[in-house]
Amino acid sequence: MKKQLLERLQRAKEYTLAVANAMPQENYSFKPVPEVWNFADLINHISYGIQWWQANYILGEELEWEPQVMNNEKKQVIKNLNTVFNEFEEVCQNIAFSDNTEIMGFHSTLDHVTHHRAQAVVYLRCKGIVPPEYIY
Repeated sequence: MKKQLLERLQRAKEYTLAVANAMPQENYSFKPVPEVWNFADLINHISYGIQWWQANYILGEELEWEPQVMNNEKKQVIKNLNTVFNEFEEVCQNIAFSDNTEIMGFHSTLDHVTHHRAQAVVYLRCKGIVPPEYIY
């Protein structure tokens, strides 16, 4: 099962990075309506969410929800996203996935990524950008 989970993580990473890369830098501050995050903040939220879900629901640590203000330059946002995914992969490589807590934590983390990545796809569509093809 661990092999399948790591493969799923790799596909999620690749697709999320492709979505983040599809938005041009000049549109990283775009928000479809005033009440929502801009694109950069949305991608930064995905990154922080990975760290938070991993800590709280896989490693069993108590991490308060305290996201920091992040750099919203495309290059830095993508670098951070890639780093966070790599760290998550390393954690997943080093745990057994021997109990339901770890497995549920893994799926909850990716569910959170999927939820917000889908919002990012809508942002791309609002700017007339065809999103990368989803590969499951």
